[in-house]
Amino acid sequence: MKIQITLLILAAALFLPGVSDSAEKGKPEGVPANYPLTQCVVSKEPLGTMGKPVKVTHDGTEVYLCCKSCIKKFHKDPAKYVALVKAAKH
Repeated sequence: MKIQITLLILAAALFLPGVSDSAEKGKPEGVPANYPLTQCVVSKEPLGTMGKPVKVTHDGTEVYLCCKSCIKKFHKDPAKYVALVKAAKH
């Protein structure tokens, strides 16, 4: 029984540093650390909650969306959404 508890504690100790490291970064997989937003500019959903974020580029500016469903809305007024990303950088 003591061996099982010891192994459980060791496993938790190995796992927890990885969890806190991800939380410190605050960015989901596929979104660069220097990207200024944590939410989709179209839906306002947190990036990464709808799967891997989707990258679109307009006039040289990369924009990350929460899902493929937001692409169509983005292309209806891309300048509006690019402006939100640029404003967040300053």
